[in-house]
Amino acid sequence: MNSMDQNKSNIEEPVAIKAWAEDRTIFIELVDGRIIGFPADRFKILKKATTKELVKVTLRLNGHALRWEDLDEDITVPGIVAGNFQLPLKKTINRKKRFTKKVVA
Repeated sequence: MNSMDQNKSNIEEPVAIKAWAEDRTIFIELVDGRIIGFPADRFKILKKATTKELVKVTLRLNGHALRWEDLDEDITVPGIVAGNFQLPLKKTINRKKRFTKKVVA
């Protein structure tokens, strides 16, 4: 086995320990401490879901998947971490405002 094969076998798949939804953004906390968030609108079924439906997210498969039982939707944690989304990111003015900090001189 060459060193490249050994490096691939040492990489562990990301595992979530917590999942939640806020303001149509889905968040996961990984075992390594990272917190990753993505817009619900990046997935076809989640885009059509209500806020009440989105907050009902649960972890499945020992933290390897997210599940919305009422929506019959599953999304893998490794897929989220890799950025494998069904729909493109929608660019909006509100998104720019949300992440722009004002600097006071």
